[in-house]
Amino acid sequence: MEEDDASLWQGVLAGDEAALARLFDRHEARLFRHARRLLTAREDAKDAVTIGFFELWRKRESVRLVDGSPLPWLLNTVSNTARNLERSGRRYRSLLARTPIASNPGAPEGTDETGVLAALKRLPAREQSVVVLTILEGYPDRAAAETLGIPVGTVKSRLARAKSRLRDEMVSIEGAWA
Repeated sequence: MEEDDASLWQGVLAGDEAALARLFDRHEARLFRHARRLLTAREDAKDAVTIGFFELWRKRESVRLVDGSPLPWLLNTVSNTARNLERSGRRYRSLLARTPIASNPGAPEGTDETGVLAALKRLPAREQSVVVLTILEGYPDRAAAETLGIPVGTVKSRLARAKSRLRDEMVSIEGAWA
């Protein structure tokens, strides 16, 4: 019989590294897919998941569970980590672009920053977290509010603002393709 997240979490709280490993095995693929949507580099997505679980272990005494599961907390942590890694990567690529080097016509080009995922990445972090939890991951507003430590009404208003911004961006993108 497979243990549920709540019983594994009790083990994690007691310092059981094997329980953390079982949580990792259970949720790693979903968290990786989530991070991959937000990041340019596959390796960065792996790093984001690893950092998420490291932070889960480190902060286990203060993690907010939703329905006995740390998954929403992990999704939010991986999102924040992904944003930090992407921002760091942009700074690094910018630095490299300013560095004088010999001409290399075969150098890879940057990624395409158009479309829905690019629009999602441009949302403010607070709105992006709500979109990720409620729309991409399908959690109810109440669960997102618990995870983020904000009132349900705030989740709804951030979600409404995010949808409006995304809608406006999609309309402008469609206009550019017309």
